[in-house]
Amino acid sequence: MILAEKVHIFCKNRRAFWSLILFSILFLLSLFSKLIANDKPLIIKYNNQILFPAFKTYTDAYFGGDFPTAVDYNDKLIKTNIARNGWMIMPPIPYSFNTVDYYLNTATPSAPDKQHWLGTDEEGRDIVARLLYGIRLSVVFAFLLTAVSSLFGIFIGAVQGYFGGKVDLILQRFIEIWDSLPQLFILIIIASVFLPTFWSLLIILCFTKSSA
Repeated sequence: MILAEKVHIFCKNRRAFWSLILFSILFLLSLFSKLIANDKPLIIKYNNQILFPAFKTYTDAYFGGDFPTAVDYNDKLIKTNIARNGWMIMPPIPYSFNTVDYYLNTATPSAPDKQHWLGTDEEGRDIVARLLYGIRLSVVFAFLLTAVSSLFGIFIGAVQGYFGGKVDLILQRFIEIWDSLPQLFILIIIASVFLPTFWSLLIILCFTKSSA
């Protein structure tokens, strides 16, 4: 009953309600970033074979090029060979988060146009594609961080409460000392020693958040 009342109060706040709807739509779209914004075709028919480049990497030589490296589907020779021997379907936004548009006719950062709906950044990368991938990474990271740090904090608290005495005292003093350390400096030091990745940052932040 209390939950129903809280939901009703939340829904009456139109600004909060529509913000949640908008956030949910953007997050759902971001989960399919690879299918919406990608510099690789969704599907290719080439020499009577059906290929899925968005999920498998093919070489330049496979499509009649000269190099054994990953194929650039914006290359005119590759486009011509695929059109001659089949067809391909590109995503609605034919750019990934790190794709540099070398065929821009204007200086970067460029203004919005038909090709780049929100323009490009200073390196010529599509803003919409970067937003989609960024939303997915940020929200998933936040959800995982909250869930893992909460479980870790609950476990430590349960151990303190169950054993009590010296175990409780030692763990509590350790948490207080750890909490008093400047977390930003800890992150900077660790990042200078180890390569910052999604999982390494998640583990580091879990220790700082769960103790708080």
